[in-house]
Amino acid sequence: MRNVVMEKSFDFALRIVKSYKFLCMEKKEFVLSKQLLRSGTAIGALIKEAEHAQSKADFINKMNIALKEANETQMSK
Repeated sequence: MRNVVMEKSFDFALRIVKSYKFLCMEKKEFVLSKQLLRSGTAIGALIKEAEHAQSKADFINKMNIALKEANETQMSK
């Protein structure tokens, strides 16, 4: 079964890693880029965790945490 959310979060994580490398190599920016890397890649990990939630409430909780990471990533830009 195709999981569009997981695919999009994976593609997003790849873009975040590329952005991180650019910021470190070209702009010599290390603090914000590291936070961007952490929050941007955590989204997919949390979505993957949600796939194996123990209950509907657990699933919703994990997806809400992923949303918070997405919001944090947006603020890092």
